[in-house]
Amino acid sequence: MSGRWMRGGVKDPRLGALLLAGLVLLSAPAAVALPKYRTEAARMLGHDKDDPLWELTRKVMPCTTCHTQPQGGKGWNAFGQSLQAEFRAQPKANFRVVLGSVLAKNADADADNYSDALEFFARTLPGDPKSKPEKPVPELQQAFEQAGGMKQYTPKP
Repeated sequence: MSGRWMRGGVKDPRLGALLLAGLVLLSAPAAVALPKYRTEAARMLGHDKDDPLWELTRKVMPCTTCHTQPQGGKGWNAFGQSLQAEFRAQPKANFRVVLGSVLAKNADADADNYSDALEFFARTLPGDPKSKPEKPVPELQQAFEQAGGMKQYTPKP
């Protein structure tokens, strides 16, 4: 065999590794790009502030924030359904306004006794009743209010 994969008559594994690394790097932005809604929500809720690599780690705003499946797609959990209902109620509103409206209702989509806003503040999933904050509601509510309460989740123009 001759050509690119050969060096001095012997296959050079470094060239193959370089080619593979180049392909991975070129495809990385598309593979790790978060959907627009998740990116907007993470920024609006301040979830992007603690981790400079938040868009790459996938720990911030997982698909199961709104979906029933870890990869997203069809199937909405209770919180995702509340967003859908608000989009129907405000068809011309952008996502930040819709999310702000849902959170301002102080609802508890997954019926776990923590409001959706408190769950976002505690970084738990508002659509999953098994995902609950560790602190009791009064303690978490106090911390939430000290941090700015609902004002911190009000969409900025």
